[in-house]
Amino acid sequence: MSEPSTTSVMVEHVTIRSNRDFDTVRRALEGALPPLDHGYAALVQAGRAEEALRLLEGGAPLSIFGARDHGALLRIAGLERRAIQYDIGNPLTASRMTRHALSAALYAPIRVLLRDGEDGVAFEYDRPASTFGLFGSDAVDAVARELDARLFETLTAAAG
Repeated sequence: MSEPSTTSVMVEHVTIRSNRDFDTVRRALEGALPPLDHGYAALVQAGRAEEALRLLEGGAPLSIFGARDHGALLRIAGLERRAIQYDIGNPLTASRMTRHALSAALYAPIRVLLRDGEDGVAFEYDRPASTFGLFGSDAVDAVARELDARLFETLTAAAG
């Protein structure tokens, strides 16, 4: 086994605050982004890649891959906090990056936290262009910038 290599990365963390209540922001986000139709994966596994591509091309530019109620975990520690971690992205967008740098799959989909903290309701995430910049690929960077804009626009709208 060879020695592991490490790379340092400067990550830009984004916080989008809202004057709206948690439930209103949550409904706005979940109303704007449909859950991902995971049927495409079964089509690919069945050798029907062209059909999977058509399904994905007909889908939304961003979808919610999954969500976890992180606030519920804090109840274990006796805390009452509201926090939902979302995985947001698009499989076609991810494939446009991973075809140039397979390790970009580490950051796709994007993790977004909706939380209600001491400073109010906010979204938090690491800016895709900064995380995907690790791979030093102009092609990946171009897609990451598109993703940055789309994600920021969606979260800003949901935050109101």
